[in-house]
Amino acid sequence: MSKVSRKLRHDAKELMCLLDSTSITLKGRDFDSWTLNNRNRNTQGIKLHALFGTASQAPLWHDFSAPNVNDVTQAKQVPLQRDTLYVFDKGYCDYNWWAQIDAAGARFVTRLKSNASLVSEMDFAISSETEGIVLRDEVVSFKNKYPGGKRVNQYGKPLRRVTIIRPDKSTPLILITNDFESSALEIGQYYKERWEIELFFKWIKQHLKIKAFLGRTYNAVRIQVATALIAYLLVALYKQTLRLEHTLWHCLGLIRATLFEPPVIDLPVRTRPRRIRTLASGQLETLQ
Repeated sequence: MSKVSRKLRHDAKELMCLLDSTSITLKGRDFDSWTLNNRNRNTQGIKLHALFGTASQAPLWHDFSAPNVNDVTQAKQVPLQRDTLYVFDKGYCDYNWWAQIDAAGARFVTRLKSNASLVSEMDFAISSETEGIVLRDEVVSFKNKYPGGKRVNQYGKPLRRVTIIRPDKSTPLILITNDFESSALEIGQYYKERWEIELFFKWIKQHLKIKAFLGRTYNAVRIQVATALIAYLLVALYKQTLRLEHTLWHCLGLIRATLFEPPVIDLPVRTRPRRIRTLASGQLETLQ
C-alpha cells in the first residue's frame, strides 16, 4: 500500500481518499460457530473496511470487523494525513472524529443526518452557472454542545452546508464539510466520486474470488481476503510501473496469460547512474 501511494504523495500536494466498508456473507457449516453471534439484521459474516485513494485507484488502508460493529468505530483507526480530503457517507457521523480530521490539517466531505441540530450563520451567493443545481450554500454551526446523555461535541468551528438537487430523487442532497475553498459544485462532485470505492469492492468480489472460501475459520477468511487485496495492489503496481493505459481488468488478464513468460515490455533504464559507476571504476583502474 505504501509503494502504491508513495509516488502520488510526491506528485500531488493533496490526496483524495474514500472511506467505506463492505459485508462478506458467511453462513453454513463451520461459519455459524463464529458468525452467528456477531450478525446484524442484514448480514452474517465479516465486514471489510477500506480507505481507497482516487489517484492511485488502490486501497491505502484496510481492517476487518464483525457486521454489528459501527463503521465509525473502525474509521478511528485510520491514520490521518495532512492535506488529504476524506469522503465518506453518513454512516460515519461522529462530530468528535470530524474534529480530529480538522485538527490533523485534513478536509472531509460527508452527508448530514436529518436530525442534526445546526444553526445557519450566513449564506454564500450562488453563481448563475450553478443555479438550479446548488440550492443553498451556507455557513453553519452546531446548536448543542451536549447532544445527549454524557456525550460532548468537541467540534467548535463553523462548518459549510451545501444543498444540491438530485434529478433522480425527490429530496436534495445535503452535504457537510470543513472545506471553505472549493466551490459548491466541486464539493458535490467530491461526494459523487465516492462511488469509486463501491466499484472497487464490486471488482475484487467479481475478479479475485472472495465469494467462495477455501477455509471456514476466521483466520482463513481474513487470509483469503488479504490475499485478494495483495493481488489487486500487485496489479496496480504493474500498471503504474509500466505506465500502461489499459484498464486494471485488462492488466490482470495480461498477467494471467503471460505469468510464466519473459516480460515483453522493457522497463525504463536509469542509464546516468550506470555511466557514473562505469566512469568511476575506469578511473580507479587508471590510478592503479
